[in-house]
Amino acid sequence: MKKKLVLYVGGATLLLFFSIILSLSIGSSMIPITGVWSTLFGGGDEVSRAIILQVRLPRIVLAILVGSALAVAGAGFQGVLRNPLADPYILGVSSGASVGAAFIILFSLQSTLFGKYSIPIVAFIAGVFTLFFVIFIAKKSGQMKKETLILSGVIVQAFLGSIISLMVSMSGTVLNEIIFWMMGSLTLKGWEYSQIMAPYLLIGIVIILSQGRALNLFTLGERSALHLGVQVERTKMIVLVTSTLLTASAVSVSGVIGFVGLVVPHLIRLIVGPDYRLILPLSIFGGSIYVLWADTIARMALMPKEIPLGVVTSLLGAPFFAYLLKKGSKGVHL
Repeated sequence: MKKKLVLYVGGATLLLFFSIILSLSIGSSMIPITGVWSTLFGGGDEVSRAIILQVRLPRIVLAILVGSALAVAGAGFQGVLRNPLADPYILGVSSGASVGAAFIILFSLQSTLFGKYSIPIVAFIAGVFTLFFVIFIAKKSGQMKKETLILSGVIVQAFLGSIISLMVSMSGTVLNEIIFWMMGSLTLKGWEYSQIMAPYLLIGIVIILSQGRALNLFTLGERSALHLGVQVERTKMIVLVTSTLLTASAVSVSGVIGFVGLVVPHLIRLIVGPDYRLILPLSIFGGSIYVLWADTIARMALMPKEIPLGVVTSLLGAPFFAYLLKKGSKGVHL
């Protein structure tokens, strides 16, 4: 297993590295790859340095962080719910974060709370609060059944969706800002957004990766996992909370970006098999590459206009997921 992991991680690292270099080169102002290399190592002209170091590189780093978080969270949800087609937004986290962000935008509180950090901070808090509310509803006699948890998430998500619709109808002059945030975007996001998200991503990934063996045993069923030494309820809580924190941290800086946590872990599972000790670390790279190229398409496809990132991931993810569902997921039920 270790040899396979090293081989896959090595290949994924090279693919991510070349994706970063190409994305730095591509844009409204095309920069040769040699110019990218020169700029990254302290050379290059002033214009190239400004474009690469101040505009493209911060956005690429944030895309990598967001993609990693969403893909690992998706793998975590799929493992703990024992369903390879489960979605990281299934517990209503994205809707909760959207309510928080829409509230800040609607009442123009960006400058009165935490300045430019107001939307990320409030969206994150709202997303986490949503998780604990869903868990509170789903728990019965100290236990959570996955069917009850999913149903609770659907109910809360529907309720929060109606609140978002109400705020959109009240928004008036800030309507476009709310809708654009809900479609997801990395436009004009500087280094400070990566700094906000990086600690949550680092901690979350370390915790999730430590649960690989337990998630493998979960595939045998909760009762079998319990007999094999897994603390089932504790593991479920750890994975659910950590995956939600990862999702909330990503949504809070980028808006709602769909299909990443659904398609990426599932595709990796089809390539490397059902072992979560491989799926979890490779989801980090798969999510990074997926969102990086989706964002590159978003800023290039209709230049000089830019497509919201969430629109691109949906346009790419929906048909691709339908293909995977048709070809590789027979017998899997949501």
